[in-house]
Amino acid sequence: MSEPAARDPEETRPPDPQPQPGGYPPTPPPHPGWYPPAGMPPPHPGGYPPTPPPHPGWYPPAGMPTPPVPPNGAERRQRLHPLSPALHGAKSLVVVIAGLSWSTLSRVGVGWFAVMAVVLALGATVLAVVSWYNTGYHIVDRELRVYEGLLWRRIRAIPLERLQAVEVVRPLLAQLTGLAELRLEVVGGGKTEAPLAYLSVADAAALRQRLLALAGPQPKATAPAPDAPLVRPESAPPGQPLHAVRNQDLLLSQLLTPQAFMIPFGVAFVATQFLSGDSWSFVAVASTLTAMAGVLLQPIRRVLDDWNFQLARAADTLRIRNGLLETRAQTVPLHRVQTVGATWPLLWRAKGWLRLRLEVAGYSTGEADGRNRPDQLLPVGRQTVAEAILAEVLPGVRLDELPLTAPPSRARWLNPLSQPVLGAGLHERVFAVRSGLLTRQIVVVPYARIQSVRVVQGPVQRRLGLATVHADTAGGAGAAAPDRAVAEAWALAAELTVRAHQARRASRPR
Repeated sequence: MSEPAARDPEETRPPDPQPQPGGYPPTPPPHPGWYPPAGMPPPHPGGYPPTPPPHPGWYPPAGMPTPPVPPNGAERRQRLHPLSPALHGAKSLVVVIAGLSWSTLSRVGVGWFAVMAVVLALGATVLAVVSWYNTGYHIVDRELRVYEGLLWRRIRAIPLERLQAVEVVRPLLAQLTGLAELRLEVVGGGKTEAPLAYLSVADAAALRQRLLALAGPQPKATAPAPDAPLVRPESAPPGQPLHAVRNQDLLLSQLLTPQAFMIPFGVAFVATQFLSGDSWSFVAVASTLTAMAGVLLQPIRRVLDDWNFQLARAADTLRIRNGLLETRAQTVPLHRVQTVGATWPLLWRAKGWLRLRLEVAGYSTGEADGRNRPDQLLPVGRQTVAEAILAEVLPGVRLDELPLTAPPSRARWLNPLSQPVLGAGLHERVFAVRSGLLTRQIVVVPYARIQSVRVVQGPVQRRLGLATVHADTAGGAGAAAPDRAVAEAWALAAELTVRAHQARRASRPR
């Protein structure tokens, strides 16, 4: 009998593939809709029937499970509200009218202008109906799945453990029809993930509570009971009230802005040109007024967005409600907060006012003017109010007790006016930086939220022996200490790294 051939010690033989339980493809069921009774293992992992293979004869590679399919009786796919296409069509009509512009109206006349607008709006409504018919969602385990598209089918699976916050938004048309839009913010999202527009108010409130419960730490967080009372978005935020902004203060704060100071000059210019010029037409007047409206749009939008602003705390979440024409009901878990920023505009300092914003991983950045960013913590208020709110978000942190130090005097070559204002320091719980000459700003970053630390030097900084230290957070801007001495910058970066590791280890559940 011959000896078996010796094998190289480094040679390994792949294990024989294990057959799929029940074989692949599985045995057909006795009749359509059949499912194995209780106690009998299913013929295929993940339920029956299994997902069809990509091609005949396909078999999943070793170690790769086949995609599970929920059994009969699992949650069915839900559709959006039947009025959703009508609301999308109405929004399209507004966009079409704005896109046609005043010049088109003057060329074709009112009649043809109206016909063009109606035809384009009807076409958009038909597309909205088709989109609504092919859009659905449901929850599978701890995952929200959204189905979209007719020609190009798309399925988006959103793991709920990545969920940062959930908003219930009600634009004006949605308020008139009793509907609401649900917006999800997830880690790493450049924009709002899978907005569900539109649902009934009750369905939106119930789905928000269920998503937040499933996204919470397990096993403490469970789905709400069927008879649990729902928090309606139009009601005051639940929990312990923290602060409500007076609408008079909100209006006055927006009058104390550079845009508001331009109103008299703009009105005087339009009146002078209109009264002295003989060639002014309706289009010229309308175009000038449109340009003025663009200048005033930012303060007006902020007033409308932050109207009736209310802040409350419920357990470990912040509940925010605000808006006049478009109401928002926002829920932010406190452990998702990445940074908190305080801003003192120049014209607000006489009143002792400031603004607080928070940064949450996954939030879309909104518009360039800062509007539509769902991160308002305090639109306007005194520092005593801001300190009380900050204590709820970051206990033990006070804005007037941060150990901030200025950069060296040679930093004046890069910041001739603002060098004395710049500052950075290490608090017991946060990294804090200060900047801004006319608009003062302080940003604080909890150590546990720091993802990376960078030391950056530009060519001029190298000549001056300076460097900038960046503390980056998940999906956000973080904070930066500009123009520090090189030795101080490296020491600061090393200390930030150590404190970040210690804070993350301390915050992990035991």
